[in-house]
Amino acid sequence: MKVDLIVRNARIDTRDAAHPKASSLAILHGRIVAIDADVDGLQARETLDLGGLPVLAGFNDVHAHSVWFGTTLIEADLSAVASHDDIYAAIERQAQQTAPGEWVVAAGYNPVLLGSTHPDPDRLDAASGGRPVWIKHASGHSGQASNRALELAGVDLRAVPEVEGGVIRIDETGRPTGVLEERAMELVQRILLPYPLASLERALQLATEQYAREGLTSVTDAGVAGGWIGHAPAELAAYQSARDKGLLSTRMQVMPVMDALGPIDGHDDEPSRRGFGAGMRTGWGDEWLQLGPVKVFTDGSILGRTAQMREEYEGCPGYHGYLQDDPDAMRARIMDAAAAGWSLALHAVGDAALDFALDAIEAAVQQHGRPRVPNRVEHGMVVRPEQLDRLAALEIACVVQPSFIPSFGEGIRAPVGAARGRISIRARSQLDAGMPLAFSSDRPVAAGAPLLGIQSFVQRLTEEGQVYGEHERISVDEAVHAATVGSAEVTGQQHAKGRLAPGQLADLVVLGAHPRDVDPGEISAIPVRATIAGGAFTHRDADIG
Repeated sequence: MKVDLIVRNARIDTRDAAHPKASSLAILHGRIVAIDADVDGLQARETLDLGGLPVLAGFNDVHAHSVWFGTTLIEADLSAVASHDDIYAAIERQAQQTAPGEWVVAAGYNPVLLGSTHPDPDRLDAASGGRPVWIKHASGHSGQASNRALELAGVDLRAVPEVEGGVIRIDETGRPTGVLEERAMELVQRILLPYPLASLERALQLATEQYAREGLTSVTDAGVAGGWIGHAPAELAAYQSARDKGLLSTRMQVMPVMDALGPIDGHDDEPSRRGFGAGMRTGWGDEWLQLGPVKVFTDGSILGRTAQMREEYEGCPGYHGYLQDDPDAMRARIMDAAAAGWSLALHAVGDAALDFALDAIEAAVQQHGRPRVPNRVEHGMVVRPEQLDRLAALEIACVVQPSFIPSFGEGIRAPVGAARGRISIRARSQLDAGMPLAFSSDRPVAAGAPLLGIQSFVQRLTEEGQVYGEHERISVDEAVHAATVGSAEVTGQQHAKGRLAPGQLADLVVLGAHPRDVDPGEISAIPVRATIAGGAFTHRDADIG
């Protein structure tokens, strides 16, 4: 038999209990067909001698925002600003490339790094030459508008309206600061959206090319086609077009937000259902592009103090954050989606929101059964011990982001306090409870490289070098397992990916060193020498092969 590719002289970490280590493997039609002795005697169209380099299964990020990330590579980048003056300078540079009257859009600003302060909306107007300015905060749960932008969005600067599920922030004089939280962002987004599909295709191309350079072969886009996080109602069409044009460098699982689903007519004897008109649901698609669970935002973020907590925030007497919608209305939509066969992915950051999410998923499972693709809680930032037990008992994955810790761990610990900090961003506790642990980044909210995520799982060091929950540290081997096998399990794809064994998809990454062979503080610096998805190179150093 002649295969497409044979990899030889490698240190292969297969993650397969029956054959944990190997030195060679063969690939045919995008899948692994042989390993070690079974490779002997096979002929190949290409043979790759790796000279002893380590090979792992391709990394899998189960919660990122690919279109959003791709657009940040096109818009003004504020991720590295050190002062408000840096922001004004960046806006001025972007304005010089923007036609008069058009919007100046910037991304990546993290107010926590500047003491939770915000640029002045008047100064933004001046920097942009009067063009409306919209700054997307890194958390994704708030943004900053200039005065001109607020006026175009219909905000009366002298009588600021209330917004259901969101807040327009004002200063001590009652004047808007330009900060729009949660659903208040829709005031601006309904002007800017939808993005042209060609722009979304370009964003996906840029995003997945970067993923491939980092060793990622699979990514879940956690929310498209609606809500404040979508870029166009037809966002899924942009994915399909990008795939048809060969622009996707990684396999994609796509979560539509609940807003993108609508009522589905059915027989009188059937329960009410919610989904796409043709009845497509979680699992539809193929190994390159697949529908994932439906995404439901129940609350906001800790950085923005909009996540709903059972106890009040530190330094904010009586303030607990809030849910993004009426709980009964959310629960009804969740039940209708489950009736239509959708798996559920409920964004629940605060522990009070997590109570709601657990109750809703439990009711859906009782009425409609467990779906093939696991139900999930996104983030689960603060998880009380009894909630951890419920997650395990209900077989609900809790998708945490280890890279939040080095990005803004102290920014999380400050509003929740030391006690709740000990029960947040759990990893060891999930494994001890028998739950699958996956890697996710929430990129572009935080840095997304999977090797950084593995390092963060192990070290748990904040941006100030302080340990964040030492008792939640895991080993390097467990962190690698999370980024491969665990991620496949959480996305319901363990039958096809996560391990390097015959029958599995030929998704793998070649590294300059195995993470277990370097100091934990150097894991993120390991070079990614090559990435292969479906047997084809998506990234390759010049000297590989």
